[in-house]
Amino acid sequence: MKQLIAIALGGSLGAVMRFLVANGIYSVLGRSFPHGTLFVNISGSFLMGFLSALLLQRFSIALEYRAAIFVGFFGAYTTFSTFALETVNLFEEGSFLKGFLNIFLSTVLCLVAVWFGLIWGRTLFAHAIYPWIGHGISYRDMLLGLAATCLLTVSTELTFLQINATAQVRIVVLILLLGLLTIASTLWLTFKLAEIKLEFQGLLSIFAINALCGVAMVWLGIFIGNWLWQHTPLR
Repeated sequence: MKQLIAIALGGSLGAVMRFLVANGIYSVLGRSFPHGTLFVNISGSFLMGFLSALLLQRFSIALEYRAAIFVGFFGAYTTFSTFALETVNLFEEGSFLKGFLNIFLSTVLCLVAVWFGLIWGRTLFAHAIYPWIGHGISYRDMLLGLAATCLLTVSTELTFLQINATAQVRIVVLILLLGLLTIASTLWLTFKLAEIKLEFQGLLSIFAINALCGVAMVWLGIFIGNWLWQHTPLR
């Protein structure tokens, strides 16, 4: 009975959080693409991986709390059914590109997010979160790269708004931009860390971290670009 109550409480909180977060994303980016559902699924996947590594493998908590968090909260916060319904709706509307992009992004980015969450949860209290810091890489380099990605996305978003680009064009360009930035940063780090023996898991970790950081910076850049467009005389 305690577990059921804990799951119900966690589920109610997760459902409310999903509603607030998704609608907050839609209010900024619009509803031409299921950005809100995509964001809650990616963020939920990251938190699931992070907390499962942290709470199940490193710390011991009561069964009721685990049920409330993993079954209740994340079961209600993330949503496969909404993702499936929105994808089918896109196909029925004839937006095949958006539909396939939603499937691709939801699958790949959720896997990347849960992988990054697991890595972070396992290393948080063991050693540096980014284990290559100090081997030719500094926090300044990381921050400069993130800032450059965000600024590039801001300028891209402002250009989209200036030329009134269609949703399909924006999606394709942003996906290409994110892919190129992730591949370029991964290759740069691989050459930068040539003195370190990087196995497949290490390379995959670099790619996963770069991809997730890139997604966060692209989303932040889109948000800032829209905010600037609405609150400053850029038109």
